[in-house]
Amino acid sequence: MSEMEDVKAAEEQTTPATDATSKKEELVGETTEELPPEQIVTETIDEDGDEVEEITQITKKVVKRTMKITETSSTTKTSSLTAPAKLYGKDLSEYDDVDVETLLAQLSPEEINILAKEVDPDDNFLPPDQRCSYECTKDPTGPLNRKKLIEHINKQAIETPDQPEFEPYVKGTVRGKKWVPPPRDQRDVEAEEKIAIDLGDEYESALKDATQEEIIDLAAILGFHSMMNQDQYHASLLNKGQPVGMGWDGITKSTQQKVYPMDPPNDTDVEESIRRVKDDDEKLIDLNLNNIKNISEEKLEQLINALPGNEHLEVLSLTNVGLTDKLALLLAEAIEKSKTLRVLNVETNFISPPVIVKLVQALLKCRTIEEFRASNQRSQVLGNKIEMEITDLVEKNTSLLRLGLHLEFNDARHRVAAHLQRNIDRTGRQRRMGHFGRNYTIGFYQ
Repeated sequence: MSEMEDVKAAEEQTTPATDATSKKEELVGETTEELPPEQIVTETIDEDGDEVEEITQITKKVVKRTMKITETSSTTKTSSLTAPAKLYGKDLSEYDDVDVETLLAQLSPEEINILAKEVDPDDNFLPPDQRCSYECTKDPTGPLNRKKLIEHINKQAIETPDQPEFEPYVKGTVRGKKWVPPPRDQRDVEAEEKIAIDLGDEYESALKDATQEEIIDLAAILGFHSMMNQDQYHASLLNKGQPVGMGWDGITKSTQQKVYPMDPPNDTDVEESIRRVKDDDEKLIDLNLNNIKNISEEKLEQLINALPGNEHLEVLSLTNVGLTDKLALLLAEAIEKSKTLRVLNVETNFISPPVIVKLVQALLKCRTIEEFRASNQRSQVLGNKIEMEITDLVEKNTSLLRLGLHLEFNDARHRVAAHLQRNIDRTGRQRRMGHFGRNYTIGFYQ
């Protein structure tokens, strides 16, 4: 007998099972017991207004009954005979003590591959190629060339003949069930009829005979810019006439970008500039070292150390020169001792937000700097704490007119902008008053 037949032959034999339980109650005796009386005293007011005590006596009786309960039950036992399940002629319980690792070690690589193809492990951490039972045994012919692969697929698609149809195509013959749209709700139809506007015969005839250009102009006048592209809309507003080849299906193309020539490389001689700064050359007013990437830290340190002794340099630009926090701290110390520097630009470098605060703090001791730029640093976001510190320092500065920093929070931006505007207004008034004073003094001496 086979294993499946052994399983099918397992029959459960059960005798009829009955389980009945009955209870019977019987009164054996009854006794009555009288409890001692209780008195309750309450104070009330009679009709004459006097306080009177009322005594209430309560008598209680307890009746005790003795009952006899008889319980009768009957139970029938059930016996079943079940044939044990088997696998490969053995009971399943015999496989409990089998060492799976030992069995796998005895298998050959070919047998393990066959076993792996029969099992799909439910493990998401395994790569798909290890979970898939299909394995390609062909050797690679070379590196992947996507263009040639697509050409090969297209060539095979063209050369492969189409499968013949069992039913030839006949024009006008409907095959299968034709799709019929569901009927529309009558309320939607009535709503559309109510929205319809009767323009009158005069307007309807005018719109019917209008050209496409006139309809586009009318749509632009009424503000229906979503019905046309941007070229048509702006041409209608400016009364330039519609572009040639543009209709309702016209496609708006982006405006051709203007090609500007590349900026020439910065050919400033760094060593010569450092020497002129040290010698306090009166002709060196503007020093631009932007985008010179081969400046060493030693040269930048020499330049920064020479700034306090210079009394003619007004504009210093150090954009994209690899300025670090160490050099920026030296620059902050040099700024405090500078006497003539008006514009300082250190954008696009590697200065951290706390060091930027040090630079802004150094501007308080240097009363000559009117413009300071330090945006686009290593950290794009300064943070609320840093922005508030910069805002407090800027509000204490009375000489700063322009600040090139990206402030994210509205409170900091508004406070800084308002204070810089006050500085600009105050500086303008002082210059006008100085100009008027000079004229008055000259006129007085004349």
